[in-house]
Amino acid sequence: MAIGDIIVGIDIGTSKVSTVVGEVNNFNQIEIICNTCSKCQGISKGKIIDEESISIAIEKSIKEAEEIANFKINSAYVTIPGKYVTIVQNSIVKDTKDKYAGISQKDVASSIIQIRDIEIPEDRVLIDIVPNEFILEDGKVVDDPVGKISASFTLTAQIILAEKEYIKKITSIFRKAGVDIDGIVPITLAERNLVLDVNELHDNVLLLDIGAGNTDIGVFYGSTFVYTNTISLGGDNITSDIAYVLNISKEEADKLKRQYGLALKSFIDNDNNIILNTYNGGDSKNKTIKSSELIEIIEARVEEIFSIVNKDITNQGLKPNINNVILTGDGIVNINKSDMAGKIILNIPVKISTGRLITTIKPTYRTSYALVRYIASRTFTKTVSSSIDNKPDKSIFKVIIEKIRDFFYS
Repeated sequence: MAIGDIIVGIDIGTSKVSTVVGEVNNFNQIEIICNTCSKCQGISKGKIIDEESISIAIEKSIKEAEEIANFKINSAYVTIPGKYVTIVQNSIVKDTKDKYAGISQKDVASSIIQIRDIEIPEDRVLIDIVPNEFILEDGKVVDDPVGKISASFTLTAQIILAEKEYIKKITSIFRKAGVDIDGIVPITLAERNLVLDVNELHDNVLLLDIGAGNTDIGVFYGSTFVYTNTISLGGDNITSDIAYVLNISKEEADKLKRQYGLALKSFIDNDNNIILNTYNGGDSKNKTIKSSELIEIIEARVEEIFSIVNKDITNQGLKPNINNVILTGDGIVNINKSDMAGKIILNIPVKISTGRLITTIKPTYRTSYALVRYIASRTFTKTVSSSIDNKPDKSIFKVIIEKIRDFFYS
């Protein structure tokens, strides 16, 4: 990355499209130029159901960002749910071109391009290469091998593949919005450096982002991205359950969830009376229930979410290696004792994220901001800047594999 690079990050969620525009300052930190959000109902249960709706939401969010930033945005990075992603671990041994001069930038760039040469299933497409570690000839592990004297080195990396059909759809959606795609990044990979604290970055962790309609799973063994998936359940399901069981409006159900949100009935202090103002059963418009009745509904759905996560990581053979679970996401963090509920079901220590920057970013923009920070922090890159200018009519879709080739320095 270079000082002055402008990075645009877009996250397409179940209920909204959020955009963050950031600039790399003189201290190699991201300064936020603007953030915008547009409502969107084009995704349901993790699937694209209305391309036009998403395209309009992206266009609206970008237009608002352009008005604030006072420049034209031609391209952006975008997140992708874990359910459409496959991670392939790969390693290669690379001979140094001139062992007496040390490992060069070209040696590293060549190894990164070479490591992507794997057999890719017909229904998948390469979207990213994540260099993990470099091992010198003497066995020493280094983050940056450039300049080190070694006749050869081993590169380990994650090859990120995505479902081809989803990529076609998202490409079409962005094309309709007049925006190119700079790169596509799994949600939990983008969020890792924002959500985890310093110690957790070196631990074997399960990152759970429980949003409005989806729960994204990310498993990391230290810096190695091991697994990701998406469960089509989130905070909106809890709201819908409350509305359905109590026969009230979703608006009141959401308000009650936020006011009385508790994941475990055993932690109730006072079983207060609650008057339901939009009750739609029988002749009466009002009904009184106990808070325990409300919390039972919340507890049941929270338990289901964690149970599905538990089954998934168990089936993948990952659970024995996970030391900690980190919770984030607007769908769960406002529900008290959700970490305790998770610990009971997963039988692994669970905590709400305490990442240093997470409390400084509004939940609405947290994932798109994390995406911008992730792109800015990428090592061994030639350029990360999104396309910015004052020409409103130029926008040509770039093939993802070519972007990856340009992404690393030559």
